[in-house]
Amino acid sequence: MMLTVLKYLWVLPNTLLGMVFVPLALVSGGKVRAVQGALEIHGGAAALFLTLCRASGMTIGHVILGKHARILDEVRLHEHVHIRQYERWGILFLPAYFLSSIFVWLRGKHPYYDNPFEKEAFEKTAVARL
Repeated sequence: MMLTVLKYLWVLPNTLLGMVFVPLALVSGGKVRAVQGALEIHGGAAALFLTLCRASGMTIGHVILGKHARILDEVRLHEHVHIRQYERWGILFLPAYFLSSIFVWLRGKHPYYDNPFEKEAFEKTAVARL
């Protein structure tokens, strides 16, 4: 129990950043729900933001954004791997993620698919789906 509380506190600054989408989504027709220890937001402003980012889902702390509810069902396992990564890295996760993307891009690789954080999430969810 105490370890769980510490994980949520360690990730809290990132989670608060993700929670900015709660009122934005709600006033723009989106929905918010708690699922498996994470806050899931879909539709409305969250969907618009993801469209601009060219993504269908995204994790910010313990907050998962999705374009719509069906997408959240499809990406939940992948996004929960990112939650575990946030719990390891804490406030350092976002800079580490972006620096990893820049580093692999500078080496001529794909900034999303070759990012080590994404590779871990894809590998772990591929195993989970077998």
